[in-house]
Amino acid sequence: MESTHQLSGRTVVVTGVSRRRGIGFAVASRLADMGASLYLHHYSRHDSEQPWGADRIEDVVDAVRRRQVPGASLAHGSIDLSNPDGAEQLIREARAASGHLDGLVCNHARSGSDGRLGEISWRELDAHWQVNARSTLLATKYFAEQHDGREGGRVIWMTSGQHAGPMPTEIAYAASKAVLAGLTASVADDLVEQGILLNTVNPGPVNTGYLDAATADRSPEILDAVLAHFPGGRFGEPDDPARLIAWLVSDEGRWMVGQVLSSEGGFRRW
Repeated sequence: MESTHQLSGRTVVVTGVSRRRGIGFAVASRLADMGASLYLHHYSRHDSEQPWGADRIEDVVDAVRRRQVPGASLAHGSIDLSNPDGAEQLIREARAASGHLDGLVCNHARSGSDGRLGEISWRELDAHWQVNARSTLLATKYFAEQHDGREGGRVIWMTSGQHAGPMPTEIAYAASKAVLAGLTASVADDLVEQGILLNTVNPGPVNTGYLDAATADRSPEILDAVLAHFPGGRFGEPDDPARLIAWLVSDEGRWMVGQVLSSEGGFRRW
């Protein structure tokens, strides 16, 4: 990095910052170290319904705040992005709290309520579409509308490797995330005219709690099989994709546009 605090004076919205073991928290922490002011989105109700559970939001926010440099601001809010106006509310509240927004990291995602093609209905498909795809696209739209063309405009989407291999037991999730990977080039081409650089990150299997035996949403046999595909002998950790995302948000990543980048530690799908 050219400067330790090269994001000083810029404000970034990070969604899905509900747990200290999450990727969103790792991203927010990295950006805080770099001097960014932050608006953190969370929706703990979703995590509390999962096997890994939720953190106390005050603890999450305080942990990020302790990483910030003097002069940086931090605001946060709980918003249900499955609502039709959730994305608009996100950008509106972030702007009201923080002013002009320079970056948007769409880390949020819906987990659970999924299955094979023969097991799902329109309900599962719609639920994942609403949160994972629709809200991301609309948040990007409203972010772009408020962006004034100044240098440093960034948007990061998150996918999950659907373009690299099959996910037959998570059809609703895979469909909603594949939309983002498939649209990256098209939306990036549109946004670049406004000085906004969009890229999408595939973090691969990252252990945010769902790969721990005690809090996993799948069997120990599946966990062992997934782990065996990592040549380094460990699952991804939240800070692994966070390092890439922080680089893309920084000025160092200014020549990356419209890419779907995998940060998987050599994860083998065979």
